[in-house]
Amino acid sequence: MINVIEARGITSRLGGQLIHRDLDLEVQHGELLALVGGSGSGKTALLRHLVGLTRPDAGTVRLFDVELARTRRLERLALLRRFGMLFQNGALFSALNAFDNIALPLRELRRLPEELIRDLVMLKLSLVELEPEHAGRMPAELSGGMVKRVALARALALDPELLILDEPTAGLDPDRSRAFVRLIRGLWHELNLTVLMVTHDVETLVDLATHVAVLAEKRVIAHATLPEVVALDHPFARSFFGDQRELIHSRAGRNQT
Repeated sequence: MINVIEARGITSRLGGQLIHRDLDLEVQHGELLALVGGSGSGKTALLRHLVGLTRPDAGTVRLFDVELARTRRLERLALLRRFGMLFQNGALFSALNAFDNIALPLRELRRLPEELIRDLVMLKLSLVELEPEHAGRMPAELSGGMVKRVALARALALDPELLILDEPTAGLDPDRSRAFVRLIRGLWHELNLTVLMVTHDVETLVDLATHVAVLAEKRVIAHATLPEVVALDHPFARSFFGDQRELIHSRAGRNQT
């Protein structure tokens, strides 16, 4: 299998505190990998390293087999077009309506004609199951679920091969969370995406992930299928999955296909 992301020997500090030590992680093409870990374990910081937003103090990150630290400007711009990121709270620009939020990467990174941008934005809105009339709404006029969908449409604007999700269902009620999970899973199949997500929600993990990576002790201590991770004899695994282990075993397996 081809590695879309390959991190080796990652060591990093935040505010002088060591958060990763000699960490290794691989994300294979077509995988839907959930990254889990305790509060303060450095999950979001690791995501930022993996997509080149920040650099670790030591170690290497290869994205699409290109070492990020050695890229030049044009090569880095080409890599930016190959992944999209959904931030935890959507991170929509409050001064831009939904249309312009989605159009932003198309205007910045592709410099397309406005007529084509309009067609592409409306296509992405349809892809995340929003109606054309939502295009003119400001972020403050959208529900939490709609904000997530607009942000997802923006992450998909450049037809990425890799999708990064930071707590995709955070802040959503159970019904909206389940609907958003169904949407992501459908897009993963339909668009042949590789997905890396951080989540603390067991339901989201069970319904989405094909594999799970556990971040603990400042490194990835396991990268395996959900049943294998649930069976892990480690304090974090016992605490994280708790009394939901039977539910997980009854529903796990369907995400492996």
